[in-house]
Amino acid sequence: MRITRKFLLRKLRWLLLATFLTMNVVAYFHAYKFTHFSVEKIEKTKGANHLSSLDKAKTLLFGVNNPRPTNKGVPTVSFESVWLGTNGKTAGWWMPVDSSRGTVVLFHGYSGEKYSMLDKAYVFRKLGYSTFLVDFMGSGESYGNQTTIGFFEANQVQLAYQFLREKGEETIFLFGTSMGAVAVLKAVKDYDLDANGLILECPFGSMLETVQARFRSMQIPSFPMANLLVFWGGVQNGFNAFSHKPSLYAKNVSCPTLLMHGQLDEKVSSDEIRRIYNNLSGPKTLVVYPLAGHENYLNKYAERWTQDVGFFLSQN
Repeated sequence: MRITRKFLLRKLRWLLLATFLTMNVVAYFHAYKFTHFSVEKIEKTKGANHLSSLDKAKTLLFGVNNPRPTNKGVPTVSFESVWLGTNGKTAGWWMPVDSSRGTVVLFHGYSGEKYSMLDKAYVFRKLGYSTFLVDFMGSGESYGNQTTIGFFEANQVQLAYQFLREKGEETIFLFGTSMGAVAVLKAVKDYDLDANGLILECPFGSMLETVQARFRSMQIPSFPMANLLVFWGGVQNGFNAFSHKPSLYAKNVSCPTLLMHGQLDEKVSSDEIRRIYNNLSGPKTLVVYPLAGHENYLNKYAERWTQDVGFFLSQN
């Protein structure tokens, strides 16, 4: 009996070790595919609601198909292509208007690009504001295929802000959606940007929470795989991903802020938004769209969204 018990314990230890190693290998590849877009022509993995059980299993084992985001066209108004940074590899579209009231800088979300921000840029232009649209690293015309979900992208927010200051622009508003909003919050913290105001759509509370939300969308437990994915994502990209917490970055924001959220958002919870809102130290407004998810709010609330941002801009 003693030999049998010892044998079983040894087998159990090896099984646990093998499981631990397998989970780390899977998490490592997931993290890489999550933070590195594919330069090959592949079909993007559909949302969890559109995947079969077999496709979900494949996704869990091998990660998502994540093609590099590309701009699908150019503005229909006069614009100037701009290249930022010492390497000149951060791309932007500068779209001035006559008798401008100021400039709104627009930053896209995860797996997006500056072209996806054109519809909102046109709204800001009608409100009398020049616009500047930026491709984050790994997207559009900018360099590489890497994304850090807002961490190093904060440097590109600072580059865009500095570009406008050097042009003599005195009134600057920073607009970001999802990952773009996260990058804006981190940039204000890291570089003490003195913007006239921030307009932020659905920023997540922390890197861990946004990864956990993606596991929930697949209707599977998030622990411990979400934690392992965050760990390996940070290792691969050179930063502590567990410390990537926009809810804490918000404490450094003293300028007026308009925070926007969809009540049906499955990727960013109301609790995350509330923590960010409570931590903002300057004048602030929270707008919630009852029927919107994690999406472009112009799809369902074009008129109200235009009124909300128009009022905010006019007040600041």
